[in-house]
Amino acid sequence: MLPAEPLLQTQPDLPEQDPAWLHHFEQEGWVLLPNYLAPELAQALLQEVQQQTELTPAAIGRGQQRQHASDIRRDKTSWLNGSSVAQQRYMLELNSIQTLLNRHFFLGLTGYECHFAHYQPGDFYRTHLDAFNQQASRRVTSVCYLNDVEAGGELVLYNEQHTALMQLPPRQGSLVLFESYRFPHEVLPTRQDRYSIAGWFRCDRTPL
Repeated sequence: MLPAEPLLQTQPDLPEQDPAWLHHFEQEGWVLLPNYLAPELAQALLQEVQQQTELTPAAIGRGQQRQHASDIRRDKTSWLNGSSVAQQRYMLELNSIQTLLNRHFFLGLTGYECHFAHYQPGDFYRTHLDAFNQQASRRVTSVCYLNDVEAGGELVLYNEQHTALMQLPPRQGSLVLFESYRFPHEVLPTRQDRYSIAGWFRCDRTPL
């Protein structure tokens, strides 16, 4: 896994003209941005991941605790490293999000990491958390869909009482953001190929 890298300094125009999603994120800790990604960029990223030969079975845990557990998750992943124009454009888009989150909420986000995720028919990811407390490095999770899925593969987001807040079917270009430590979530079994980019805005503090 590649370490989180600072995002590119050049960035597109920030979506300041539509602050409603920022208000929703502030109030709820999560937000859905339908059709956030331009169709041509989503399609370019989709074609790229479909042609990749380096997708590997995903694991759970970190460091020495890292292990494959097909009873918990069955997707295959490949980390983005900015090696294509489409990947660079995607990083620029997420840089605008990082800038807005830092500007409005003073989160101190320092980097972003993300990977392609491919769920084949029958694949799933059981309910889990991406971080376990507010001091964890991963602060905000992002999920961006690269294709439409008509049967299964929904992302389900739960609150702390494990009540479902949202069940989102994959729709190309849609982006979901949520606080990594607050919301358990799962991917329901899909009956079609499901492609997405899962990512994490990080707050990696430099030791004194």
